[in-house]
Amino acid sequence: MSATAPSSAAGPDPSPQPWVVLKFGGTSVSRRDRWDTIGALIRQRAETEQAAVLVVVSALSGITNALLALIDARVAGDSVLADQRAEAIVTRHRQFAEELGLEPEAVLGTRFAHFGNLLADPRASAAPADWRAEVLAEGELLSSALGVAYLRAGGLDLNWIDSRDWLRAEPQPLRGEEAERMLANCDLRPDPDLSARLLGHGRLLLGQGFIVRAVGGGTALLGRGGSDTSATCFGAVLKALRTEIWTDVPGMFSANPRRVPEARLLARLDYEEAQEIASTGAKVLHPRCIHPCREAGVPIWIRDTDRPDLAGTVIAAAADSVPGVKAVSSRRGIVLVSMETIGMWQQVGFLADVFARFRTHGLSVDLIGSSEANVTVSLDPSDNLVSTNVLEALSADLAEVCRVRTIAPCAALTLVGRGMRSL
Repeated sequence: MSATAPSSAAGPDPSPQPWVVLKFGGTSVSRRDRWDTIGALIRQRAETEQAAVLVVVSALSGITNALLALIDARVAGDSVLADQRAEAIVTRHRQFAEELGLEPEAVLGTRFAHFGNLLADPRASAAPADWRAEVLAEGELLSSALGVAYLRAGGLDLNWIDSRDWLRAEPQPLRGEEAERMLANCDLRPDPDLSARLLGHGRLLLGQGFIVRAVGGGTALLGRGGSDTSATCFGAVLKALRTEIWTDVPGMFSANPRRVPEARLLARLDYEEAQEIASTGAKVLHPRCIHPCREAGVPIWIRDTDRPDLAGTVIAAAADSVPGVKAVSSRRGIVLVSMETIGMWQQVGFLADVFARFRTHGLSVDLIGSSEANVTVSLDPSDNLVSTNVLEALSADLAEVCRVRTIAPCAALTLVGRGMRSL
């Protein structure tokens, strides 16, 4: 297996022990042959580049959705259905352990017991955010335990770590408990001793994506798709040579290749271009994952686990800035909030008042369109906890200053490129 690094993607000056961070998503950790690929990549990075390697993994494909369905059953008071769904999750992991040639109880018995205790926890009936975060974290904790056991059985000196011991959430006092637990942001303050402390656990480590230590202790989540963000946060705080995102496609394309067969693979992007493409609908990278590496100057690779020798996409600071449209992307599930009043025309402070109300409800505005008597904004559910209750409370608040209407679901179509106005 080759998949060596292009010289133009070199990261920041390496520390005495350089790091490479590898992230593998749900489809990449759900098959034995792909775990063989993961093991080969770890060996290659460690031996060829003399790097310490930190692997970040997602839950098995479909498990996070299964855990959400289990929580829904608990909230609905259907204990029979909840127990059935819990048993299906345990069975899935038992079967995969056997497929990997492992003894399920020896590898996962402790985790299964903890999972059962969580479901029997008195908090389960009310399902507060801290309990839901702990339940959803079980997917990554189970998959990481399986992966380490399998690769160690194959002779790889790989050690398991709990990502919550190394990544912490930053306070979000304006967003409330729900957002702090379910849509956390990583604390990226420099920690010069982090690399040395991690090396105390070994040069080859495997931890979980998606989960961080909450501000007040316990578990917080980085939102759906948060494993990408975990990997780039680790890459940023370790000043890694690069962060590699391994998935089921070879990189970012000029359009969705499943809908547009003529779409081109984008070999190089700068951080800003990648951010726009990810934020406007591309599913390859989570939009929140680019910022940490951009701030730290750490390149991001996107590669295909099934075809590791393909060059993929490199995201770094220096990229060709040729005027033109680089990509077309789309998003669905967007919520529009239309605010209308004649009184806003030339009224000082109207927009400040309106956006303060969005802030009060912990909502981040995405796109804005305005006229003399109307302002319409979009809310992206990937960046906001946009529930019916939140929208109702926001509408009631906005109704004090304007006529408000929410429109959902909507779609957004975006052209991404540079110098497009000159074309």
